[in-house]
Amino acid sequence: MICRRVVVHGLVQGVFFRDSCRREAQAAGVGGWVRNRPDGTVEALFEGPEDDVERMLDWVRHGPAYARVERVDVVEEPPSGHTGFVVTR
Repeated sequence: MICRRVVVHGLVQGVFFRDSCRREAQAAGVGGWVRNRPDGTVEALFEGPEDDVERMLDWVRHGPAYARVERVDVVEEPPSGHTGFVVTR
């Protein structure tokens, strides 16, 4: 199990990024959460098997159809037992 926290920069709010991310994470079997930040970025935490988390890291680099991802910051974190994936505020 691995855990990665990401901050996604660009046009990523108001384009269904969070809900699309939730659906992708649930399909990948990844635990964690996703939320909008006040600075216009989206932050997410992905936890699960390495291949599944890598799948999510690949997905956030482009996001849903109307998103324009400019940059993704990725930080390794210790796994903490997240199961299920939710949109938070």
